[in-house]
Amino acid sequence: MNPHNHGYGALSIFLSALPFAIVILTYRILAVISGKRYKPFPPHRYLCWMLGIWCIALSVTGPLASRAHTDFADHMIIHLLLGMLAPLLLMLAAPMTLLFRTLSLKQARGLSRLLKSSPFRLLHNPFTASTLHIGGLWLLYTTDIYSWMHRSTIGHTGVHVHIFLAGYLFTASMVSIDPAPHRTSFLYRSLVLLIALSAHGILSKYLYAHPPSGVPAAQAELGSMIMYYGGDIVDIVLICILFSKWFHAARPRKALNPVTEK
Repeated sequence: MNPHNHGYGALSIFLSALPFAIVILTYRILAVISGKRYKPFPPHRYLCWMLGIWCIALSVTGPLASRAHTDFADHMIIHLLLGMLAPLLLMLAAPMTLLFRTLSLKQARGLSRLLKSSPFRLLHNPFTASTLHIGGLWLLYTTDIYSWMHRSTIGHTGVHVHIFLAGYLFTASMVSIDPAPHRTSFLYRSLVLLIALSAHGILSKYLYAHPPSGVPAAQAELGSMIMYYGGDIVDIVLICILFSKWFHAARPRKALNPVTEK
């Protein structure tokens, strides 16, 4: 083995992993700062954050990301990791809550005003978030954008950034753990979620019979099944969280604080 190649490979792996390590370390530092003012941040939030970042890392670097350029099934695994599982895990890590706990009062008020602004109200609406998330996928796989993204570095990067951000926005609009000044009703969110999940399922079935340009039929069939069944697993978790929060919000308070009769 050429020692120069070995050294170059190790350096390349280190540089690829460095941004993700910094993001995880930053979360840890913020949690330590927060712990000096308030109660310690729950350990399961750390775990969700690390797993979420790990999902992103797998999607953009390493063997799986390389194979996804030529294999539609691997591309679809990345779609699930980057657009569905990573957003869910990062949302469960409550990063905005942690950020609010570490900011000064003046900085927190500034961030709060920003989150209450009209653009954020529009983006946080479940209908807008679903359109960006599911509509973007329909646009990606039913037009030439899919083949273009594999020919263009900018296109490839832009599509992956959109898949992650739209997925996070969609998840946060449905079941945000963080403070959400524009949160909509449970009934509205449930209806929009039902439509979005149906559109996702229909798209996966459509791709089974109508592969994107340049994708062999066998790869399209396998990728579509990964999209359909893998998406269902993440969706079940999302539905459970949403309905659990609805149940806790709607149950009678009398049951929570029973009054002892004399």
